[in-house]
Amino acid sequence: MTDKSKGQKNSEWYSFSNVIAVAMAVFVIAMFFSPDLKARVIQGLMYVGFFQPDIPADASIKMKQSTGMDVAFKDVNGAVVQLSDLKGKVVFINFWATWCPPCIAEMPSIDRLHKKYKKGEDVVFLLVDVDRNFRSSVEFMKQQKLDLPLYIAETAIPVAYFSGSMPTTVILDKAGNIVFQHIGAADYDNTKVESFIDQLRQ
Repeated sequence: MTDKSKGQKNSEWYSFSNVIAVAMAVFVIAMFFSPDLKARVIQGLMYVGFFQPDIPADASIKMKQSTGMDVAFKDVNGAVVQLSDLKGKVVFINFWATWCPPCIAEMPSIDRLHKKYKKGEDVVFLLVDVDRNFRSSVEFMKQQKLDLPLYIAETAIPVAYFSGSMPTTVILDKAGNIVFQHIGAADYDNTKVESFIDQLRQ
């Protein structure tokens, strides 16, 4: 191979490398500025088995006792529900925001889980918009074609439930005790989660 041929091949390789580097840079920048793109990447990882919630094997084990504080939430119609009113029911609470990529990523799995328990009265879902902006959250649900019950907090939220990191998901047993808590995105549409909730319903 002549020096000229080698030079051409090296030049082609460098050009290809530059294209890859630029493409990667554009992708990283897009990930930073586009919550939807980042959410789609996380959803792709969920699809292949990543982001599985660490579900306890025994639903009877309490992570934390009831805080003793009666937390209240308001829905889009102005109706207020207090956690004390939900004693005797399993409560699935998700703290989220429309601009949070991990929140966006896990929403479809929560929606599918919600559909499985929607007809019953012993499992309650509270999707709590941390920004307290029903206009944005309702529009988000419409755009994403999701059917989830939206709420905002009407009282202070104990740190035991939500420390500020999003998304945070908490499941309460029928006595109001925290039996599951997960910070970060997770795929909730799986048999382990369903089995755990079904144990709590008994």
